[in-house]
Amino acid sequence: MHDIAFSVLLLLVLAAFIAGFIDSIAGGGGLITIPAMLIAGIPPLQTLGTNKLQSLFGSGSATIAYARHGHVNLRKQWPMAIMTVVGGALGAVLATIVPADVLSGLLPFLLAAIALYFAIKPSLSDQDRHQRLSPFVFGLTIVPLIGFYDGVFGPGTGSFFMLAFVELAGFGVLKATAHTKLLNFGSNVGAFVVFILFGAVLWKVGLAMGVGQFLGAQVGSRFAMKNGARVIKPLLVISCLALAAKLLSDPANPVRIWLGF
Repeated sequence: MHDIAFSVLLLLVLAAFIAGFIDSIAGGGGLITIPAMLIAGIPPLQTLGTNKLQSLFGSGSATIAYARHGHVNLRKQWPMAIMTVVGGALGAVLATIVPADVLSGLLPFLLAAIALYFAIKPSLSDQDRHQRLSPFVFGLTIVPLIGFYDGVFGPGTGSFFMLAFVELAGFGVLKATAHTKLLNFGSNVGAFVVFILFGAVLWKVGLAMGVGQFLGAQVGSRFAMKNGARVIKPLLVISCLALAAKLLSDPANPVRIWLGF
């Protein structure tokens, strides 16, 4: 692939900064970075691989910021992070045999349901609640499954982690956000290794965008820690609905094909 013009690269870095800010709070940064790279002329496979590289900087940056302020204990949570690494790697390897058309058809409705849940649930706050699954069971089942999904398909992973942490692990919204970034980092690592093996990473673009992601995530995570659930909840709802609308707007989406429009 020919080199990207410097002006285009700067725009990609700016897109990565904005994505890092949003993703560190509510997820959905890929809504910005993936279309930006495709518009810049990067082929789809290289876009996915490069997106994983730059996402590592954003999720890693947010994780560090949340850990420094005590919202996630890295020493205690590393087993769950390892499970997402394994899940993400297996998902990326097995992506070719998973019915992606079914996933892309169902996902907009799942995201809309998650948005509705966070919009109307009155008791959601930064306070921890009753956990429905023990940390061991949660880390052994839910965590690798969502990590696997991230490797296979990707969009909405942060929303699924948020819902799982709040409903099953009993975390408050801010704590759930912090742990979501840690597990996002793990699944990104797993999938990224596979993309490296397939030669699907544009290093110059990914590292440049990674700088933007890192800085954006630092700003976004601090904004989230300052404002808590009152800013995370609406941004999460908006992120879910925007991603659902983006997926449904694709002419190749199975739902549009099935309905004939």
